[in-house]
Amino acid sequence: MRAKKYLLLVIVTLSAQPVSAEWSGSVTYEYRHFANAPLYAGQHGDNSSIELQPEFHQQWDNGRQLFSFVPYLRADEGDAARDQTDIRQLSWVKAGEVWETRIGIRKVYWGVTESQHLVDIINQSDLAANPDGEDKLGQPMLNLALIGDYGTLDMFVLPYFRDRTFPGEKGRFHGQYYVDTEQEAIYQSKDKQQHIDYAARWVKSIGVWDIGLSRFYGTSRDPRFTTGLNSKGQPVLLPNYDLIHQTGLDTQATIGSWLWKLEYIHRSSDIESYNASTLGLEYTWNGVFASPTDLGLVLEYLHDDRGEKAGTPFQNDFMLGMRLAFNDAQSTDALIGVIKDAHKDTTIVSVEASRRLGNAWKLSLEARYYEKVDITDQALYSVRDDDYVQLELAYYF
Repeated sequence: MRAKKYLLLVIVTLSAQPVSAEWSGSVTYEYRHFANAPLYAGQHGDNSSIELQPEFHQQWDNGRQLFSFVPYLRADEGDAARDQTDIRQLSWVKAGEVWETRIGIRKVYWGVTESQHLVDIINQSDLAANPDGEDKLGQPMLNLALIGDYGTLDMFVLPYFRDRTFPGEKGRFHGQYYVDTEQEAIYQSKDKQQHIDYAARWVKSIGVWDIGLSRFYGTSRDPRFTTGLNSKGQPVLLPNYDLIHQTGLDTQATIGSWLWKLEYIHRSSDIESYNASTLGLEYTWNGVFASPTDLGLVLEYLHDDRGEKAGTPFQNDFMLGMRLAFNDAQSTDALIGVIKDAHKDTTIVSVEASRRLGNAWKLSLEARYYEKVDITDQALYSVRDDDYVQLELAYYF
């Protein structure tokens, strides 16, 4: 009865004031071509999938309140672990003069560097969608932002943990043993997924500097792995999620055509304590060779003081990139990047490009190539033959 009364009150309140509602979204066909046969039995070859992401946004109260709903669905041809139904966003936002509240499922991005995002810890990575970790799952949260001359202070309560997604047994981008997500993961906290995490971030612009300081306590988004057995008695990997403390700094200075960037974290747990950082610079040449095209050159250094014991392949690496924005009517752009280990031959080459086709279509290309992967780079050595080219055709409505 109370729920019906509340729903009626919401309907009456919305009908009594101007409301702006909008539906939009996209349907995307994805095709991946793999240059090599799979390393492990049962993995698929070339593969395709279809993604649907509708969006509903409604504003009222003179734009001070916003409701958003963004579901997400993906059906995959070769890997059942990539089939997904998720809510990327289901949130209510209310803005005041010096504050803003955000409640529900949302995505939050922190960071400034190109090659990796060390400080970005609120949302879980969707590795089933893409091995680069850029795709994220929606995160339930309560978020209060305080805004003033001192900057912006964001405070988060995160009441539910999202397990990371991984390619399945038939998928690519996994080693001899795949990550079994059908079994319950192993959590340090007795509350498991119901452990309440906390985070805060302060940001402020001071002169040419944009500065962000962040603090997080809760369940790590980056799991460790132990071996186990699946329902068939076959060896698999099981994710282990530790409780961690993380302090982060991200800063960027804009000096003419130059951007100077830094991301740094200190993370500690009962298992380990370490520092990691990414230091970079980017120069943009506007109107290169008297054309409409802008050319950006990116150089970054990636460091993790755990060395070979790190769970990431990027402990001592350089990234060199080139960004092209053609500034044409079709919004054509491209990013080419090379990550090279400072002491080994291990090299990763990546390409991302996109172009609009008319008013409703977009064609995107993504490619990744692994060259001379050293056997000591275990995370990369297991996927050394998973070079691929991916094409996406998206229709926006």
